[in-house]
Amino acid sequence: MYEPIRTKSIHSMADDDAYPHRSREEELDIQLAGHLSALLAVTDELGIDDAAEQIASQIARLRGTPPVRHAGLRGSDTAALHRRAHDLAGRALVVAASRADTAVAILSAERMDAHAAALAEPRLVGAP
Repeated sequence: MYEPIRTKSIHSMADDDAYPHRSREEELDIQLAGHLSALLAVTDELGIDDAAEQIASQIARLRGTPPVRHAGLRGSDTAALHRRAHDLAGRALVVAASRADTAVAILSAERMDAHAAALAEPRLVGAP
């Protein structure tokens, strides 16, 4: 009726040494650098140069190389950009907290506050 399996499972056939493995810290570094890169793109688009430089320096610290920068689209909906930047800073804050990166956590919290304050300005309400 039942015959035992004589071949190895496909899950055990793969040579584990042939595939790179990363530690949890390395994975969190990659994730944090990605969130910060997205935040940098939106910050560049908003034209907030001093904050962009701070974000870029943190990305360079995490990746070991400076980030790729672009000029931004300019002319996009400012309120939508601030909302997006606020969300991205929040994501970066969560990852920074889980990897105990105080510098990025403080920077992310400051960016969240700055974007929340910008959204509270009456000129942004209903702005195109």
